[in-house]
Amino acid sequence: MSHHARNERHRLADLLAAAGPGAPTLCGGWTTTELAAHLVLREHRMDAAAGIRIPFLADWTAKVQERYARRPYPRLLSTFRDGPPLLSPFALPGVDEGANTVEYYVHAEDVRRAAPGWTTDPGDAADAAEDVDPGLTEALWRKLSPLARLETGPKAPVGLVLRRPDGRTVRARKGEPSVTVTGEPGELVLFAFGRGARARVRAEGSPEAVARLAEALPLPSKR
Repeated sequence: MSHHARNERHRLADLLAAAGPGAPTLCGGWTTTELAAHLVLREHRMDAAAGIRIPFLADWTAKVQERYARRPYPRLLSTFRDGPPLLSPFALPGVDEGANTVEYYVHAEDVRRAAPGWTTDPGDAADAAEDVDPGLTEALWRKLSPLARLETGPKAPVGLVLRRPDGRTVRARKGEPSVTVTGEPGELVLFAFGRGARARVRAEGSPEAVARLAEALPLPSKR
């Protein structure tokens, strides 16, 4: 069994520790403290975690998350790094890998790419693009296909194709005009999750179609 989720959990915990409490992230305006509280809540309080997806429970989720955020930051990170409790569904064999590989990859990049000086141009970045493990790259690509069709495609106002540099594609939405967004699988996952402004991707299509897409799903600004 692969351990991409476990590896990304520890990478995310390391990045959160290095950034320190109160640092910015790319996740909905949350700070590192708020993101860490969300991660712990998600695994340790299933009664409150439901509000992440169910709107009428969102207030309860927010209250519980605020309580976690008041805990000492090192304690939060230690709880997250240790993994889910035994009675959590995430502790079941295979669930962590299936549910958290993309989750932790995206949140790790939320922290890394929010740091001052990070750019979408690898030549200008103070920390050059990290090499993604080939196994993780393929795992992200497999996850991207259903994600693109079920969640990203409906948000796109134009036809949308996601393409790897090797030419493999996923059609997120049928229709014309169409835009093709090209990047490595990890970068495409970030685009699909609304982090396209900090993703190393390029969009090809008519200027009008690309502009319409960028209004719904952010794209990196042209230099």
